[in-house]
Amino acid sequence: MNLQPLDIGIVIGYLVLTILIGFLISKRASKNLDSYFLGGRSIPWYILGISNASGMFDITGTMWFVSILFVYGLKGAWMPWMWPIWNQIFLMVFLAAWLRRSNVMTGAEWLRTRFDEDRGGRLSHIIVVIFAIISVIGFIAYTFAGIGKFATSFFPWDLTTQIGSTVISSENMYALLIMCFTSIYAIKGGMYSVVATEIMQFLVMTVSCFIVGVIAMNLVTAEQLNAVIPLGWKDLFFGWKLNLDWSNLIPSVTNKIKIDGYEYFSIIFMIMIFKGILASIAGPVPSYDLQRILSTKSPRDAARMTGFTSLVLFIPRFFMVAGLTVLVLVYFSPKLVAMGPDIDFEMVLPYAVSNFIPTGLLGLLLAGLIAAFMSTYAAYVNAGPAYIVNDIYKKFINPNASNKRYINMSYLVSLVVVTIGIVFGFFIDSIDSMTKWIVSSLYGGYTAANVLKWIWWRFNGYGYFGGMLTGLVASSFIPFFFS
Repeated sequence: MNLQPLDIGIVIGYLVLTILIGFLISKRASKNLDSYFLGGRSIPWYILGISNASGMFDITGTMWFVSILFVYGLKGAWMPWMWPIWNQIFLMVFLAAWLRRSNVMTGAEWLRTRFDEDRGGRLSHIIVVIFAIISVIGFIAYTFAGIGKFATSFFPWDLTTQIGSTVISSENMYALLIMCFTSIYAIKGGMYSVVATEIMQFLVMTVSCFIVGVIAMNLVTAEQLNAVIPLGWKDLFFGWKLNLDWSNLIPSVTNKIKIDGYEYFSIIFMIMIFKGILASIAGPVPSYDLQRILSTKSPRDAARMTGFTSLVLFIPRFFMVAGLTVLVLVYFSPKLVAMGPDIDFEMVLPYAVSNFIPTGLLGLLLAGLIAAFMSTYAAYVNAGPAYIVNDIYKKFINPNASNKRYINMSYLVSLVVVTIGIVFGFFIDSIDSMTKWIVSSLYGGYTAANVLKWIWWRFNGYGYFGGMLTGLVASSFIPFFFS
């Protein structure tokens, strides 16, 4: 794809502005750990809500949502019920207020309010730190795979590099450069820089979403769409089976449905509801969502922030998802048929953007999609290291260090976590497989012990430790035994 100078200028201008904002704000984060990781608990709830929504607007997830809507039609709208929909509801109603009331810095530190400081409590504390680091590294690797595939689809330069006998693909080089670029302000400025840049990023992403939606409405008619979709694709509700027959349109899609195992959709739906409710009662995983809750000024603000995130700020993203999907269905279907069994649904989004967005708007949209990546990635970079610095280094190794020492340690730990996540990212073959491992396997192992910590008063620290350890071990081995 050949980008015009105007588009390249817009993207470069956006990146420079992001770094500038991040560094201008960064001084406020160097006071102490509370300022670095939680913004001093002084940021208004609606600003944190926008920041939280921006962090959830990741490019890798957007690519996945487009592919899901393409294959399953409006029934794909039920997929988020596996976790994010219920999660925000339970947080808004009561969990966010409970968590914020503890006045702690991390999810691991919160456990002392549940299991005290005995041996079981300390074990539960440590296992949550381990889970937090594994999940953050997993998400960094997941975003690495998404941004690399995205960048090679749009930017015209071949960055393939050979270091000794090792060849680094252009896809991985793009991912490496963009992640290093984002890490500069995320590590330097902590929570303040992350939130400040995410506000700008959300505005850019929102404008981009509505541009895509308007373009799709102008270029696609109902008749064109009906000609390229199977019967039942536009039906939100379903019977016992999915009953989407793609065999006469794109046979490979029928094969994907079979591989996914979603043909008996009523069973899948019940499992999604059950899993979604259980995972949501378990509470937020130790990542940026929980960090935003703990950063609010009060328990009431925590509830308002999560409600604002889920009820208002998710809308623009799905405007883009729907627009991109119908554009690809109408104009890209012949090429998908030509791919045969090697069809790559994760390339649906890059194709739509590169073929239907005019010069100028393309630069803005690319900036918006890069912003979607940067906001999610920066949020994880800022969230994960808090568990090592606050819950390991400060608690067990050097409890009397100066604030400057803790901030410097935060820089170092953030850099190490990013490096490990990137290394794992080199070995990911599929965004879809990584998504399923995180939301099904890893979070599945997290769920049981964390549901019990809320609802069973006799559940102790030893039980929590045993449940979390079993879940982590099981989730690590599941990919070797199940597809």
